[in-house]
Amino acid sequence: MHTPLIVDPATFDKESVGFFRYGMVDGRVLLTNDVGEHLFLSPEDFRRFIAGKVQPGEELYESLRRRYFLKRDMDIDALAAKLRRKKAFLQHGPHLHAVVTTLRCNHACRYCHASRTDMDRVDTDMSLETARKVVDFVFRSPSPVLGFEFQGGEPTANFPVIQFICDYALEKNRYENRELLLSLVSNLTLMTDEKMNYLLDRGVMVCTSLDGPQDLHDKNRGWMEKSSSWETVTHWMNRFNGEWVRRGFDPDLFHVDALMTTTRYSLDRGREIVDEYVNRGIRSLHLRPLNPFGFAVNTWKQIGYTMPEFLEFYRTTLDYILDLNRQGVFVQERLASIFLTKMLTPDDPNYSDCRSPCGSGSAQLAYNFDGAIYTDDEGRMAAHMGNDFFKLGHVESSTFDEVLRHPTVRALAVASIQDSLPACHSCVYKPTCGVQPLHNYMFDGDIFGQRPLSRKCQEFYGVQQYLYHLLANDTDGSIERIFRRWTIQRSRPGTTPYAPSGEVMA
Repeated sequence: MHTPLIVDPATFDKESVGFFRYGMVDGRVLLTNDVGEHLFLSPEDFRRFIAGKVQPGEELYESLRRRYFLKRDMDIDALAAKLRRKKAFLQHGPHLHAVVTTLRCNHACRYCHASRTDMDRVDTDMSLETARKVVDFVFRSPSPVLGFEFQGGEPTANFPVIQFICDYALEKNRYENRELLLSLVSNLTLMTDEKMNYLLDRGVMVCTSLDGPQDLHDKNRGWMEKSSSWETVTHWMNRFNGEWVRRGFDPDLFHVDALMTTTRYSLDRGREIVDEYVNRGIRSLHLRPLNPFGFAVNTWKQIGYTMPEFLEFYRTTLDYILDLNRQGVFVQERLASIFLTKMLTPDDPNYSDCRSPCGSGSAQLAYNFDGAIYTDDEGRMAAHMGNDFFKLGHVESSTFDEVLRHPTVRALAVASIQDSLPACHSCVYKPTCGVQPLHNYMFDGDIFGQRPLSRKCQEFYGVQQYLYHLLANDTDGSIERIFRRWTIQRSRPGTTPYAPSGEVMA
């Protein structure tokens, strides 16, 4: 899809050409710049552009000028404002706080990232005293938005702590007046009517795992107590969704979200996975590859795959999703929508794993059941594998300033600023991409990694390459219209006087 384009430096007019990066897409030259603008040129027009031969009055000149590719007639103030908007996420501090209420879990998933413990290990439950200190610590963040995301293990195995944190945070927020978002990541198999109604009353949004049709889901996500996890999960998804409707809420906004994880068994079943989501009214799915954390390290030979295999699965599944949209069935792929928001809008969605610098420790923090603080939930998982590099402190003994200025947070920021990273700094996808040093560390033992050899770089590069391929061949604008719809995010109105009003940060 990409072929080299030889440029003679002697033909470059430095006085008229603004800063840009470039690459080839299906015989056309893709230009990008640091404010997220892009433009496709023919090789002939590209050579005219860099030679300063595109003149005022030409349609191409105006297209280049509007997108800040020309030094001549450039509005520097407008360019600065656009860049400031793109990087607005740097101003606020940690907004997403993953709270591990317990490591206990009743599942034995083949790819488990959480290094779970058995259900009788109550010593891995968070105490109420630790929970109080976690909430107090979270509210020290200067961010106007605070999201509590309950994780595990299976977090509902310690439901009293979830109740305490929700009630304490909502009460505390009467005086703090933040935008408070509460979300639960659960396998739903310990759910009851009482728990469901509590969560609904407090405006807690729920996210579960759904890997596809029943046989695929149950193969990936074994349940030690019963034969089918899928039956119970889908039952409670239906119950929650029905209750939201009964209470008068918009089902497009208020429903159980779901995440899928791609194993080797998923690679030839993309259409079935999408159909499972669509049939359950879920209009957004994230085609997530496996991560090298927790038990997935030990089962990699059985369930793993190469990145080219994943990207082929991704492309064919995305094509099917686009076909459904052409037929009037709205459904989006989450990673694509993140990249497309960067490509097609003035904003950055602040997805921690795909920004520069990354959000580990600066946009999100994770709190283990014992009160230990980590850069993110993946950093906590690394600790359970025997590596405490990503541990930043403890809620009982650390100040917020100490955690935010921790040497590890600084190191991760340095390792994820693309402008200073070889290969990233000159990549045509740099403006819309990002680096996750923790993934580099887990694969290569080095937070800087070896781009483009790292799996995360290959994933992000391959997905963006395909999205630009689709846009470059969009002769009637129909694909861009679908893609632009994917970038529209509707906020959720509050469900209680103190409930969240924005997107669930799951």
